[in-house]
Amino acid sequence: MESIGYLLNGLSEVLTPFNLLIVVIGSLLGTLVGVLPGLGPTSAIAILLPVTTVLEPAQGLIMMAGIYYGSMYGGSTTAILMNIPGESSSVPATIDGYPLAQAGRAGPALGIAAIGSFIAGIIGLLGLVLFAPILADQALKFGPPEYFTLMLIALLVLFNLTGYSFKKSFIMGLFGFLFAFVGIGATSGIPRFDYGFTSLLGGFEMVSMIIGLFAISEVLKGLEEKRHVKERIKIKGVYPNKDDLRVSFMPIMRGSFLGFFLGILPGISATITSFLSYDLEKKVSKHPEKFGKGAIEGVAGPESANNGTSSGGFIPLLSLGIPASPPLAVLLAALMIYGLTPGPVLFEQNSHIVWLIIASMFVGNVILLVLNLPLVGLWAKLTEVPFGILAPIILLISILGAYSVRNSLFDVVVAAVFGVLGYLFHKYKWPIIPFVLCVVLGPKIESSFIQSMEMSSGSLAIFIQRPISLTILIFAVIFLGLSIFLMKRTKNRILQETGEQAEFS
Repeated sequence: MESIGYLLNGLSEVLTPFNLLIVVIGSLLGTLVGVLPGLGPTSAIAILLPVTTVLEPAQGLIMMAGIYYGSMYGGSTTAILMNIPGESSSVPATIDGYPLAQAGRAGPALGIAAIGSFIAGIIGLLGLVLFAPILADQALKFGPPEYFTLMLIALLVLFNLTGYSFKKSFIMGLFGFLFAFVGIGATSGIPRFDYGFTSLLGGFEMVSMIIGLFAISEVLKGLEEKRHVKERIKIKGVYPNKDDLRVSFMPIMRGSFLGFFLGILPGISATITSFLSYDLEKKVSKHPEKFGKGAIEGVAGPESANNGTSSGGFIPLLSLGIPASPPLAVLLAALMIYGLTPGPVLFEQNSHIVWLIIASMFVGNVILLVLNLPLVGLWAKLTEVPFGILAPIILLISILGAYSVRNSLFDVVVAAVFGVLGYLFHKYKWPIIPFVLCVVLGPKIESSFIQSMEMSSGSLAIFIQRPISLTILIFAVIFLGLSIFLMKRTKNRILQETGEQAEFS
């Protein structure tokens, strides 16, 4: 009941005119970037992060949440209309969504995707309200060894989720740690790796690094690929009929709960749950032969699972500080940029902001449903915008965003350098997310490890002698094994459906 009270207070604050405007703008911006071919949620968050830094932390984080939800919705638009999934989790939507569009039923397919996303989002947020505070309360009993093992889970999970080899992910993680150690030491207060440059004493600005790795590198990738507009299928009607709603109801419910409960587990991404949902619907269907030829259930289930997982992923992110997917890893960085530390103390020290963010997600889901159904035609037209027009806009936002954080040209240079690095990492298939995660978690891992060693007089046995720490390590091994199995299965499915090796972003 206490959580409900906090949520109602958050809702009353979100519904003030300015905050409501921020939610609307964030949702629309996220959808706008999400529907552009080639850009997924991770890139959308990174590109629009500079826009939020001019706001107060509470308003900035409300907008970031809206951008995240909007971009997740946008991926299904290109998947259905153009057979181009905005991210790997939207691949199942192409299997039946594109055939529906070719048959002149693009509108109902997009409508069902929006309705399923809305229902799954609300179910997931209700679960977030119920479970996150309880988990955070229990996690307050954690000491440095428990925090260290928790962050170890985050690293192991995200290393595996990238879709690349574990060896490459491990090397990129080490590379990220090196950059995290630049500047004044977290525990010693001694300058490290500054090489006499005063600009490096404060370390590398996280906003500039993220802008470079995701936004500027996206421009370079687009220019190299010479992205061109694919012919769009015309939309005749937007709203599903009664038969579509009847057939889709149970797939939406199954997908929502499947996505949410699996999304809570570290290592289970939206890509995995959307494919699991698609396979489940095909197995329980009385007409499995329709799947792959335009079965609307094949859109309803996976899109609901996709958004259910996205909502469920906020539980380990906010209560434990563990991002369950690459977009949430970037959101973790955004929270820390605003001075918040995701984890058990977040609900205790910043409960007002946390519940404001959660309340804004409820409002954001309603806004996405109300606005996006009538605006389907507009979003479809945006898929025709040439990349030659988008590239300079993205570049301008990136440069201004990098400069505005500390009013420093050094940060602009950092963004440019990391933009080139991000492009090279992508070109030669080296994963970026492990690098980002280790830069973000590096100082916390370092301080937790040092404190643990001080508690145990330098003995590593402390991590298995403490019951909670040992339990976390056991679960880490179980989750890692489960995620490796499901990830391999999902990669094979993506290869089967698209003919391309999966790269999760």
